[in-house]
Amino acid sequence: MAKIAIVGTGVAGLTAAHRLHADHDLTVYEAGARVGGHTHTVRVDLADETHWVDTGFIVHNDRNYPRFEALMAELGVATQPSRMSFSVSDDGGRFEYSGTPRGVFAQRSHLLDPRFLRMIADLLRFNREAGRIAGGPVGAGPSLRELLADGGYSDWFVERLIVPQASAVWSADPEQLWSFPASFLAAFFDNHGMLGFRDRPRWRTVTGGSHRYVDALTRPFADRIRTATPVRSIVRRPDRVEIAADGCGVERYDEVVIATHSDQALALLADPTPAEREILGAIPYKRNQAVLHTDSALLPRRRAARASWNFHLGAIGPDGRPETSDAGAPRLTYWMNNLQAIDSATDLCVTLNRGDRIDPAKVIETVDYAHPVFTPDGVAAQARHGEISGVDRTHYCGAYWGWGFHEDGVVSAERAVERIGATARAIAPAPPEPEPEELAA
Repeated sequence: MAKIAIVGTGVAGLTAAHRLHADHDLTVYEAGARVGGHTHTVRVDLADETHWVDTGFIVHNDRNYPRFEALMAELGVATQPSRMSFSVSDDGGRFEYSGTPRGVFAQRSHLLDPRFLRMIADLLRFNREAGRIAGGPVGAGPSLRELLADGGYSDWFVERLIVPQASAVWSADPEQLWSFPASFLAAFFDNHGMLGFRDRPRWRTVTGGSHRYVDALTRPFADRIRTATPVRSIVRRPDRVEIAADGCGVERYDEVVIATHSDQALALLADPTPAEREILGAIPYKRNQAVLHTDSALLPRRRAARASWNFHLGAIGPDGRPETSDAGAPRLTYWMNNLQAIDSATDLCVTLNRGDRIDPAKVIETVDYAHPVFTPDGVAAQARHGEISGVDRTHYCGAYWGWGFHEDGVVSAERAVERIGATARAIAPAPPEPEPEELAA
């Protein structure tokens, strides 16, 4: 039985702990007061009703989350269908549409606007072109900026459709999307059924809030989790790992699983190798503020234009360019009634990076999250996972090793657990040689 430390309690750390706790002496460190990472469900008490509303992780689907869905089935956690849709609107309601059949022309003037009609035509063309490059090497070829410029796509398509959609998916700065490898974006869109209008994945949400799966996942090892216990340093020795954490002094372990964000992982290492500096340093994180509230003014004005995900263009300038072109952060509102099938006359919303637009009297809770920033260097770094994980008694897992979603956290955790199992088998003492009389028998 190995003595193993796990640092971080997001989906990756908790999955690793769930797989390891029965066979190993396990300690799980969490810097914050709660476990779950991006899974954070808030109890909302209205006049005569109570709802559990997710503010971070919300949805998964049947096509792209096979390991996460298998984990939910193993735990007996119920899930339910979710309605996935996307809208774009400006601040004044002068430009609004959603991707639903009723929502595309929710604003009747779009029927006669050649710019809008070209935007739709460009979408169909982009879907075909992206479908052709989606099967190639991820990270190769032109950037998104180069693909759109060379293809002669309209400004409306770029600024009011494809960039908002990609920005919302990754909670990414719209400006940073320009440097994304187009193949990376195309592969993701294709994999998630976003390059067409048929055969799309079926989206689901955890019944009663995502905290239900965290409770079920941690139940067998809850007594081994140390919350409010930040790790200050991790030192690797030839025969052990030494971890210094608040209130615990320095403790020794056989292996450590670092399930934090990449930048946090690098900061914890007392002696990072050049490879660890290069790889972990290539995948930075960016903070996004999420506000849970009941201010319906953050939703599109036309009900037909409302969707589960509602991207805010901000004000449209005299040059016709939306504010989000220079926003520095994604700005969108999740309509939780639609996403979680919440039956309430009150609109429950989670808004990213628009706290200044929300009526303070309608704010329920504010949470800061950090999301990985994907760049060409970061995509290349992901492929080098094996250079640092499983080396020096150190294992890395987290959603940043994939697309940045829950499935990636689960997959990376299972990969780390598999490597730990292989290491344990390799160092296990060989069984004793049988005595001569046993051989004779």
